[in-house]
Amino acid sequence: MDNNMQNDIERLMFFDHARLAAEATYVKNPLDADNLTRWGGALLELSHIQNPSDSKPMLQDAISKLNEALLINSRKHDALWILGNAHISYGFMTPDQIEAMDHFAKATHFFQLALEEQPGNELYMKSLELASKAPELHTEVHNHGLGPQSLGGVAGPSSTSSKAMKKKNSDFTYDVLGWVILAAGIVTWIHFAKSYTPFRNRAL
Repeated sequence: MDNNMQNDIERLMFFDHARLAAEATYVKNPLDADNLTRWGGALLELSHIQNPSDSKPMLQDAISKLNEALLINSRKHDALWILGNAHISYGFMTPDQIEAMDHFAKATHFFQLALEEQPGNELYMKSLELASKAPELHTEVHNHGLGPQSLGGVAGPSSTSSKAMKKKNSDFTYDVLGWVILAAGIVTWIHFAKSYTPFRNRAL
């Protein structure tokens, strides 16, 4: 088993445990905004490892949980930022340009709100900057039949594309959006590691 596959399996197990823990906590306290944020973040991360038919429903569920957290605390900056990433992900999973643009606009809105709650946060500023490039990237991605592979399973390049074009498109996709998705993953890993260390130890 190569390292990438091993990492995916560990990531899947980690966030699935986090999802289950959040579900259990929700039964006891449905008004815990931190728990709802963790739940939405876990679903977002899991959606990136699914096939296309499973990714979009999981993203919709993540968006629902994060919106629920914001109903409890509308100024929760981490929930706002993760919700922005969920809308970015959903937009790239959507071939229809008008629908995708709506999700990108929502992502920009939530990134801006997150930044207003934490002025000067470099991650939020970078996310807002890169979200402005999402419409252009969406057009490039779907014109070449390339789904953003980091977002969990949109169809890859057609078999008739040259290897050079595949690499060019993949590099373009990664360079523009990959930073946001990777940053989301890194920050979410840290967030969950702090919250679920005892749970992880029991699972090992």
